[in-house]
Amino acid sequence: MTDPLYPAKPCPGDLVAVLSPSSGLPGVLPLPYELGLSRLQDDFGLKTVQYPTTRKMGSTPEARAADIHAAFANPDIKAVIASIGGDDQMTVLPHLDGNLLRANPKPFFGYSDNTNLLLFLRNLGIVGYHGATVMVELGRPGAMHPLTAEFFKAAMFTSGEYELTAPSTYGDISRPWQDPRTFEAEPEMEPADGWFWHNADRIVEGASWGGNLEIISWLLMADRAVLPADTYAGNVLFLETSEEMPRAEEVYRILRSMGERGLLQQFPALLMGRARSWSFENQLGTQEKEQFRREQREAVLRAYQQYAPEAMVVFDVDLGHTDPQLVIPVGGRIRVDGLARRITVTY
Repeated sequence: MTDPLYPAKPCPGDLVAVLSPSSGLPGVLPLPYELGLSRLQDDFGLKTVQYPTTRKMGSTPEARAADIHAAFANPDIKAVIASIGGDDQMTVLPHLDGNLLRANPKPFFGYSDNTNLLLFLRNLGIVGYHGATVMVELGRPGAMHPLTAEFFKAAMFTSGEYELTAPSTYGDISRPWQDPRTFEAEPEMEPADGWFWHNADRIVEGASWGGNLEIISWLLMADRAVLPADTYAGNVLFLETSEEMPRAEEVYRILRSMGERGLLQQFPALLMGRARSWSFENQLGTQEKEQFRREQREAVLRAYQQYAPEAMVVFDVDLGHTDPQLVIPVGGRIRVDGLARRITVTY
């Protein structure tokens, strides 16, 4: 994609659509959802409209595709935001009308399972935004993280270059969304060590491609939304893992498969998200969390040593399932300056 299309940005007071292209969790867990909606209006000045499947669990892929079409085709709607992720958005892709979406480009925000729609839009030449769902980032207990709010605002309303920031603290420990007391205080945070740079002896700039690693592995298995490997020559890859916390060996195997497909070799730089290292099912302690992240970094480097040894890799960038969360343009420009240890995205 040589000339990506950045859709026009909304202004405060504009109407934005809130969709559930994956899971209809707003209908089951309303507390973070309603909080996220109120912040869209009160903190960012945006009016919201919802669609039939936004609050409905178990909606068919056809019904979710119809909501996507309706939101993009409506000229009054200036952006589209996912309520949350899920695990079956891949089934929606065959029902999407690429011509309709291409004729009505809008900024789309989402991550995790929304990697599906983001890469579908990228294949149409439309830049989307990996980050900022209503229930998670906008519905964060206590308050939005200031860094998340800054980057969401920049990606939503502005255009041009924006330098990413490494936070001094991070968090990945959650509390139950069913409990109203969860929302009385901000999540627990821990010191962040900053970014880890590998082969940082050059500057790489190119269009971005990537998303959640587990979702990309599914797309590769189903042969959907992934173009021939050489399409991505010179691009910047970004990847992150979810709260399902894939083992380091599984991360290596997915990357090995991407290498065998010829994908890893196309990207002279990789931004690897800070690994989510806590979940309700796997509640690691501080030292265990650091070991988990270290083992994932080692797994990534193992694959890169085999398939792309010259590539520059930046670890623990706060993208995807992270708190705070930096918004990454999908298909937009990213400049990775290893010499200056700076990362700049174009919104």
